[in-house]
Parts: sequence; structure tokens; C-alpha cells
Amino acid sequence: MLFQQIAQNKRRTIYVMIGFTLLVLLIGGALGYVFYDSAISGLIMSAVIAVIYMGIMISQSTSVVMRMNHAHEVSEQEQPELWHIVEDMALVGKVPMPKVYIIDDPSPNAFATGNDPKHAAVAVTSGIMQRLNREEMEGVLGHEISHVRNYDIRLQTIALALSAAISMLVNIGMHSFWWGGGRRRNNNDSEGGSAQIILLILSVVLIILGPIAASIAQMALSRNREYLADASSVELTRNPQGLIHALEKISDSQPMQAADPTSSALYISDPLRKKGGISHLFDTHPPIADRIARLEKM
Repeated sequence: MLFQQIAQNKRRTIYVMIGFTLLVLLIGGALGYVFYDSAISGLIMSAVIAVIYMGIMISQSTSVVMRMNHAHEVSEQEQPELWHIVEDMALVGKVPMPKVYIIDDPSPNAFATGNDPKHAAVAVTSGIMQRLNREEMEGVLGHEISHVRNYDIRLQTIALALSAAISMLVNIGMHSFWWGGGRRRNNNDSEGGSAQIILLILSVVLIILGPIAASIAQMALSRNREYLADASSVELTRNPQGLIHALEKISDSQPMQAADPTSSALYISDPLRKKGGISHLFDTHPPIADRIARLEKM
């Protein structure tokens, strides 16, 4: 059952990333069609912007994300217990020792980031260090090291970059609109009849709804990886109870004060404590009750 879930999550991740990339290109094409009279120009522009953002995030993801969340790096001498737990989990997971950061926030939470295991970092809040015992911390940090080992951190980095690219494209479109941009082949549009009008409407709708679709894709990517990281944490610690108790304590807490909304999907639990709607499309994480139920069956 566990291996089937892992395989299913990996397939879903591939589908989401393909959809994410196609969404960037579609928005770029729609932008070019509506504002610059050339869908090809929009496709090229979107591809260039996406590559630039991915290059920046991949090369500087740790420093960028840590600054966004007001985290500061700590050494072994400053936080020996935390450092040794991270070191133990990294040894068991057979990954290099990541950098260790602390976020001064009373709400218990943690996340991992980076481009690959050699350039990874783990951050925990001051609140989680105060509320969790060693066994529970091992469960949480085993979860984060699993994100590193499974290369989830690279997927989330790319997702953040593509989301930023989509936001940039939409901003370009809005600026073009306010500054009088728009399709200029009015004669051709009138000759094209209803087909041109339909394409124009669909393009505008895509530009408007693109960021929402990007958010849904990013949340779906995060949810799929959380179940896998939970299972992998148990594989590392051989103790599902540690992570179960940690999740129970994390769920019974206030929202974080320092968390950046755009990187909320990185955390082990939603740091903003948003209430999901009927469809839960915008939930960054699966319900903790569901995660605990799966862990109890292991």
C-alpha cells in the first residue's frame, strides 16, 4: 500500500508540473494575442520570463526563501540539540547535512528548501522547539529530510518560480491594458467574425484566471508530496507515533506571524491556518486528521 501511494504521488507530481508549464505558455500566448497582436511573441516572452525566474530561484532558492520568512542561520554551537537531530536524520536519509535555520515565531512549524540535497536547508520555528520533545522533533525533521531526499524541494522551487512568472505575465498584461494596449488588427478582427471574438474572450479569461489556476496547481503539488514525506519520515525514524503526536500539537496552534504566504506550501502544516472551502482546492496541505489516520495504519 505504501509503495503504491508513493508511485501514485510521483505520477501526480509529473502531471501537475506539466500542467504548470503549459499554463505559463498559454498565459503568455494569450497575453501576446490580446495585447501585442502575436501569440508567438507572447509564448516566447513567457518562456524567457519562466527561464529567468527559474534560474534565479534555482541558484538562490535558500537565501531567497529564508529572507521571505525572516529566518536566520544557526550553528552547532548555538543550537546543539536541534543540530544533532537534523544531523541524525540526514545520516539515516543518506543526504548531506543541510543548513539549519530558525524562525522566531511562537507557532510550531518547519520547512525544507533548496535546489538539491547538496544545497538544502531546514528551518524550524522557535515555537516548535519549545512545544515538541525529541521524539516528535525527529518525526518532523524526518519529514523535512524526506522532502530533501525525494527532491521535493526542487519541485517546490520550480513551482514557486513558475508562479512568480505567471504573476509577472499578468502584471505586464494589466499594465498594457491601463496604458492603452490591445489588439490592433481591428479590420482583421471584424473579418474573422465570431471566431476572433471567441478567441479574444478566452484569452482575456485565461489572463484573469491564470493566477488562480497557478495557485491550485501549486497547492495540488504540495498536497501530493506531504503524504509521501510523512511515510518517508516513518521509514527514517521507524516510529510513526513521533510524527503523529507532533502533527497533533502543530494542528492545535495559532497561525504564524512571520510566514510568507507565497511559500506557505513549503511548511509541514499550513502556517496561515486558512479554512478550506467545499472543494479544498486552495488548501496547501491535506487535512492533518487524514495524515494522522494514514500514519496510524503504518
